[in-house]
Amino acid sequence: MPHVVVVGGGLTGLTVAFRLKQFAPDAAVTVLEPRNQPGGNIRTEVHRGFTVECGPNGFLDRTPAIPNLVRDLGLSDQLLAASDGSRKNRYVFVGGKLHKLPGGPFGLLTTSLLSLRGKWDLISEPWRKTPPSLAEESVQEFVTRRAGKEAADIFADALVTGIHGGDPAMLSVAAAFPRLPVMEREAGSVVRGFMRAAKKRKADAKERGEPVSGPMKMWSFREGLSVLVNAMSEQLGESVRCGITVESVSEAASVSPWTVHGQRGYTWSVDAVVLACPAYEQAAILADLNPPLADEIGAIPYNRIAVVALGYREDHCPGRHDGFGYIAPQNTRRDVLGVQWCSSIFPDRAPQGFVLWRALCGGVHRAEQVEWDDDRLGKAVHEEIKLAMGVTGEPVFRRIVRWPNAIPQYVIGHLDRVARIDALTAKHRGLFLTGNAYRGVAMADCVEQAEVTAAKVARHLQSQ
Repeated sequence: MPHVVVVGGGLTGLTVAFRLKQFAPDAAVTVLEPRNQPGGNIRTEVHRGFTVECGPNGFLDRTPAIPNLVRDLGLSDQLLAASDGSRKNRYVFVGGKLHKLPGGPFGLLTTSLLSLRGKWDLISEPWRKTPPSLAEESVQEFVTRRAGKEAADIFADALVTGIHGGDPAMLSVAAAFPRLPVMEREAGSVVRGFMRAAKKRKADAKERGEPVSGPMKMWSFREGLSVLVNAMSEQLGESVRCGITVESVSEAASVSPWTVHGQRGYTWSVDAVVLACPAYEQAAILADLNPPLADEIGAIPYNRIAVVALGYREDHCPGRHDGFGYIAPQNTRRDVLGVQWCSSIFPDRAPQGFVLWRALCGGVHRAEQVEWDDDRLGKAVHEEIKLAMGVTGEPVFRRIVRWPNAIPQYVIGHLDRVARIDALTAKHRGLFLTGNAYRGVAMADCVEQAEVTAAKVARHLQSQ
């Protein structure tokens, strides 16, 4: 019986193992996770009636990858859709106050975020004849070229801050947002590209005999995102082993071509190894096997994020907060990157009469905040929320989670680095690398890449 070890029990690693059980049912699969529980950065906690997501807050149905996984796990009846308001009402904090992000052409014409010149630059994007640069562009450069500097400084910054906690001037548009340059090449415009994509999405749904869906939606589960990773872990059963750190892997000349070396002398002789852990852990594991490969992987930078969840009495929060929340663009260098209105996005995240809001702090330019003590960090977030939303009382609940290595940053040169990593990995038959360090940081990206990896491993086992 062939044996595969998957190193890393986060969303990617669990999905690889779960799909591999389907693609290669005769194979034995072992998942090794150094932490005491599987799930990686996906962790839901409940404290005093407040449901706090320590990592991602939800997932988008941009592709069928996660919906299909949810269906196959038998979890569809536990899905929870985000509120309509959270899709329609999103804000940025600029100039000392909240501004609603425009939701369509009329919103672009009336927004106070752009000058008349800025509005014209953005609205005229479909007709702008700006040839793509021959050099790799940053997100900032791409959006400035397509839609003007004002749109780049506000909207592109907000997008990158909200998803990557990074700097649009540092991130590669082709790596971080690959659809944008593809739309420019194929449709001649990003706006026209989105319109074509929406049309195709509806046509594909109609062809499959499914209801024609509208815009993308965000989803979670009634009891939080941990439902997803816990369900996979339960179905994998004893295949998932926590509290085990892998130190290295080596190629063997025996019947089983790979040996996985864990702490305290544990070893596994296997036919294939999948590294689905963070890049810095992959680099350490591969340091002896292939130093140039380890150096390339270890050069992928990560940012640092602190998640600060605060609960308030509803009567201390004036106004309506029917929306997703707000972003403070990183170029403003404020004490929060953004605030998610968790109890508005998903119902029952806070007890009756209370609200739960979650701030993200740190990022590439304020990494020092992750080292602040709880009182200083909590007070800074409260002051930002008081300024932006006018709360009149102190928080009644607080939970702070720090991620010293939170989100990989796809800086300029990332795609070339990934190509070099692929070429070096190909020299080691039976070694597979995956995870959010390479081709997408969102949950949907992780599931998609995990399924691609599982299929590759299954083909490898068959060829053996």
